[in-house]
Amino acid sequence: MKLHLLSLLSSIVVVGASWTKNINYRSPSEHYPSLGISIRKVVKRNDPQSPWDPTKLNFTHGVASGDPYPDSVILWTRVGPSSDNDKSNVTVSGYVQLFDHDNEKFVSVSKAPVCVEYKIASDKQLSNVADSGKVYTSSDVDYTVKIEAKNLEPYTTYYYQFNVCNSNNTSPLGRTKTSPKADDDITKVGIAVYSCSNYPFGFFNAYGNAVRKDSVDYVVHLGDYIYEYANGDYGWGQSIGRVPLPDKEIISLYDYRKRLATYRTDLDLIASHQNFPWIPVWDDHEVADNVYRDGTSHMNNTEESFIEDGGVVFDQRKMNAVRAYFEWMPIRQVEMDDNLRIWRSFSIGKLFDLIMLDTRNYDRSITDLYWNTDYIHTISDDAGRSLMGPRQEYWFYDALSKSAERGATWRLVGSQIIFSRINESAAYGDENPFDYDAWDGYTSNRNRTLSHLYNNGIGNNIFLAGDSHASWVSDLVWLGEKSYDKETGEGSIGVEFAGSAVTSPCPYGANISLAQANNYSTWLQNANDELQWQDLYYRGYYELHISKDEVQASYFGMPTVVSRNGWEISLANFTVKSGANKLQRPVGGGVVEGGSLKGGKTVQTNATLDTGNGTWFVSYADLAVL
Repeated sequence: MKLHLLSLLSSIVVVGASWTKNINYRSPSEHYPSLGISIRKVVKRNDPQSPWDPTKLNFTHGVASGDPYPDSVILWTRVGPSSDNDKSNVTVSGYVQLFDHDNEKFVSVSKAPVCVEYKIASDKQLSNVADSGKVYTSSDVDYTVKIEAKNLEPYTTYYYQFNVCNSNNTSPLGRTKTSPKADDDITKVGIAVYSCSNYPFGFFNAYGNAVRKDSVDYVVHLGDYIYEYANGDYGWGQSIGRVPLPDKEIISLYDYRKRLATYRTDLDLIASHQNFPWIPVWDDHEVADNVYRDGTSHMNNTEESFIEDGGVVFDQRKMNAVRAYFEWMPIRQVEMDDNLRIWRSFSIGKLFDLIMLDTRNYDRSITDLYWNTDYIHTISDDAGRSLMGPRQEYWFYDALSKSAERGATWRLVGSQIIFSRINESAAYGDENPFDYDAWDGYTSNRNRTLSHLYNNGIGNNIFLAGDSHASWVSDLVWLGEKSYDKETGEGSIGVEFAGSAVTSPCPYGANISLAQANNYSTWLQNANDELQWQDLYYRGYYELHISKDEVQASYFGMPTVVSRNGWEISLANFTVKSGANKLQRPVGGGVVEGGSLKGGKTVQTNATLDTGNGTWFVSYADLAVL
């Protein structure tokens, strides 16, 4: 009798649940079947006589939301029989063996799809439901669920939850927010900007601090969400209990899934995803270091790299990384006519357009691979070199023009790597003074961008960057082509805010002292006219609070990331007035807490903070315990 009821219940679920609503069966592109899942084959495997016992399933990695539109938002969760990830997208049979630790033996567990219900409402009690439904997930998509919740109101806070169908087995309650309509008058919007979270180098405290303050509406992530290295190659995870799994350089689809899953055990990252809608884009380490269209720094489709990297060609490795990223991130499918498009834009009322670029994976010309630095230096001015490829470049310039034409007050450009020229000869030597893996290695592409802005009179541009593991604030200028006054900022066409890493170490060394870091910052600031503030020492993030009259940028530093805590220091604050196209003078109010400020001073009180992991030099006045 019990089996008959379960069978009947499962049959009812089959009728009501949807395969195609789970976007991950179609991601990252419907137009490339080799990257997608054959739903027909998965359905065929479904056995109504062997439904999942809801008590054997768990929501393993919280919930997330992202890519907000005025009437919809992406919701994400993972629900499966194990926290471990599926090792292949190939189904050998309808069952998989899991180890039963209580009985110390392997048991066969059904790989049949799991039915999941979702609900989104305008209240925490989920009584005023705006959208709901049932979807399937399965081992084929690593038991992830990603749906587009629809029928929502613009610029509205919503709460959402998942549950295993016909059970009380529920996920945590998530909070999200839609974007305003393009023609809405919005007074102020706050975003937190992050990049470069490296698991073995520390705890992701920066993610949690914006949650504890509840200070923003949205999170923008500029990439390096994960790192592909083995722990011993880059990090000291053993000393703080943070060894990324699998503990080797990741290559296979399972590897990328497992690494993403490991990162998503950090409690502050879970909290950020649970409370804010994310707008993410990848950098290089979501695939591998210094990735470009045809390879990476370690894997260039040579016979040697093919052998060293486990006999996997670069294209296959890249496909594995892309597949896992789309499974695990709350990102919607763009109008994809190829398998790697992640570049897209968001209109946030009349206030601003957020244009998210892919300057790494899509169609980037060869970059600095460490062994070819002199060659890249030689060709860095070549007109044929592009960070984005011609299709994305055309789209980018068109997006800038359309934003200005529609009357958006601001244009925010999410670019993974630093746009401004940075003379770093102290680090790289006089022969190769620039970072050729950034925009400095693609000067014609940068000149084309600046030409489009200046020649079309497009102002109020705010460029965002990550990648460098340091903080940089610059006027946005066309050196050598347009006159520029570093004292007043006249001649600038906007501002660039580049942020430090969540945990990834300082580019001048993980154990650099505060005094050494500030000395380097002073040298860099003096060597670059447009660079107004620079800090190397602190890990952290920055917030932008955007209104019609101005953009306020606030940089926050973490006193330590080797323990989980809510401490942060207010490092510096900057203002950009609408129509000024430059940083307001005196820059940073003339005083900052860290780094080096052009025309200003760095003030630090002689106070110390005992973190339990060493003594840190901080200002009690600016230390917030969240």
